[in-house]
Amino acid sequence: MTGPVLVLGATGITGRRVVHALREAGTEVRAASRSSGTRFDWSAPETWEPALAGIRGLYLMAPDGVPVDPRLVTLAVDSGVLRVVLLSSGAVEEMGDARLLDAERVVRECGAEWTVLRPSWFDQDFDEGVFRDAVLAGELALPLGDLRQAFVDAADIAAVAAVALTADGHAGRTYEVQGPDALTFAEAAAAIAAASGRPVRFAGDPDEYRAAHLALGRDPTEVEGELAAFAALRARGHDEPGDVVRRVTGRAPTGFEEYARAAAARGAWRT
Repeated sequence: MTGPVLVLGATGITGRRVVHALREAGTEVRAASRSSGTRFDWSAPETWEPALAGIRGLYLMAPDGVPVDPRLVTLAVDSGVLRVVLLSSGAVEEMGDARLLDAERVVRECGAEWTVLRPSWFDQDFDEGVFRDAVLAGELALPLGDLRQAFVDAADIAAVAAVALTADGHAGRTYEVQGPDALTFAEAAAAIAAASGRPVRFAGDPDEYRAAHLALGRDPTEVEGELAAFAALRARGHDEPGDVVRRVTGRAPTGFEEYARAAAARGAWRT
């Protein structure tokens, strides 16, 4: 496919890396976000049409908790978008993620060529995302016990997205995007501790999780819903590292220890 690509969430963990990967490949990119570049705001539909004008490819993602509005996808296709790559997530069925399941359905039925990416946990969750504060505090609590997950580097997700947006042969595919190692969260925490020199303990017991979150004054029903989702993820079983990154991009994915060393070297966990 030729033509410019609109990247939503272009300042985010995957979005800015998709922008970089596309530009490195010589693709014209329109980087969109609420705060910089082309303005795009899910809550402001008046920003949608200007962002989509003249676009032929779309990297589609929405911030956590924000649904993918079907009107945006319809507008994109009506405006001339030929190819859509959606950032979804792994284990969405097991964890009952209605928001992303609805987004996948909308994309599959949109009439354009589509590819769905279902990555495992991001490596960058630990230094840019939801786990950074826990790492800095020295304790990460998730009710996942010794479940093994194939943590994946955000740059590898972006590389797969860039290929799917610009090369033929990926339409109608759902890719489970995973890293090369299946680690427990305790092993991931130990790798970060070794690389950063900071002690990081992992607490994987559901009762510990419940007690900690109730102590923060959270709604018990909400906490129990999270515990049920994590229990479903545990019941799904261990990840087996896949070959999507290598198969789609032609290069090996980044291992978790390599990520941790690089993040520590650039001061990701310094305070």
